[in-house]
Amino acid sequence: MHHNQKNLTEHYEASYQSHIVSHTASNYTRLMKLLIVVSSLDLTQPFSATPAWWQLLKGLYEVGVDVIAAPYQGAAIESLWWRAGDNPAKFAGDSFKAARDLMQRFTPDSNQVQMGDSNRESLSDKFIRRTAQTLIAPLWHRYLDRLLTEQADIDAIIFLTIPLNHVVGVPRAISEKYDIPVFYFDGDVPASLPNMRGFASGFRIYQGADLSEYAAFISNSKGGEDLLKQLGAKAAHTVWYAADPDVYAPIPVSEQGIDIFFFGHGKEYRAEWIEAMIAQPSQQLGATFAVRGTRLGDLGKTQELPYLSFSKLREYVCRSKINLAITRGAHASLYASSSMRPFELGALGACMVANPYKGIEAWFEPEKEVIVVDSGEEALDRYRYLLSHDSERQAIGNAARERVLKQHTFRHRAQELVDIVKGYI
Repeated sequence: MHHNQKNLTEHYEASYQSHIVSHTASNYTRLMKLLIVVSSLDLTQPFSATPAWWQLLKGLYEVGVDVIAAPYQGAAIESLWWRAGDNPAKFAGDSFKAARDLMQRFTPDSNQVQMGDSNRESLSDKFIRRTAQTLIAPLWHRYLDRLLTEQADIDAIIFLTIPLNHVVGVPRAISEKYDIPVFYFDGDVPASLPNMRGFASGFRIYQGADLSEYAAFISNSKGGEDLLKQLGAKAAHTVWYAADPDVYAPIPVSEQGIDIFFFGHGKEYRAEWIEAMIAQPSQQLGATFAVRGTRLGDLGKTQELPYLSFSKLREYVCRSKINLAITRGAHASLYASSSMRPFELGALGACMVANPYKGIEAWFEPEKEVIVVDSGEEALDRYRYLLSHDSERQAIGNAARERVLKQHTFRHRAQELVDIVKGYI
């Protein structure tokens, strides 16, 4: 190459590289980095919200968040969408859980607190809480302290549906030392709140807790925002449940051999509607009723299907002409307290029939994307009509999936969560 040409080439290359560096520096925005302490990452454990948290963490990855996910219970599990953080209290937590389960088995009063008994805490609940604060909270404090020292670019911490009264003092100590916001995300409002009895398998997580330790509370319930503030939260926000449309994608089936299908576990807070929408109609209507679940009581002439796998559960939904969304009264009675089932069914293109649910219109349009019934008699009438009108059933299912794709994916929820966190950074 000629000397002058070589100099000119080198000049243009240097100018180009300078332009690239300048352009990158001016346009590059560092990814938000979140440390999320999640209740569990183990799908084999009986934590019903774990599949939802997998989808939310995946959604955060999809909107460009760098996520470290550390499980409060069980093993740290790596994935394509997050880096697994350690569970510093795994041995203590496993031992504690075994002891707690044993204690609750022999302590009949531990889950007998009724609505309105917000100040009552059983002796076993108090013992469990104080033991956790003594044994488990210091381990988490030291772990978070070490991790934040090693990774100073973490923007915020989110405690995701862990027992917040087990880690009293930890959020305040961490946020004050490192000047980063710590959030609490409760995915089970209002059932988790002190004025509710909670579920028989669950912790009572608010007794002895200090909500003012957190920058803000995030929950699944719009109606729960004021209740959380009354309990001491500085601020409250809502991020509803959703569904990953790639996971909950309809599959082709040769025929829809199930007329009416329901899947769910336990009849707590919804026994009346299970009776009205499944047990009684199954004996009055010449149709095939099927359920996949446990502890649902006497369901009349209803076939119980085996679980087998998630893919089989998806097949059951797609093989069913009508899918029931029977929401527990705790959620259904407080405005826009979301649960997973309507979004899962909507994403699968199911024709949904639901019991009364305050705020369901915030997610799906009644009569167009979901059918809401007010009584067992109305449920029976709607079943008869829908089973004899295939095109209308299909239109409802298609409209529900379209609504999920537009507004209710976990990528939407992840972006909403990011926008909330940004307001505190």
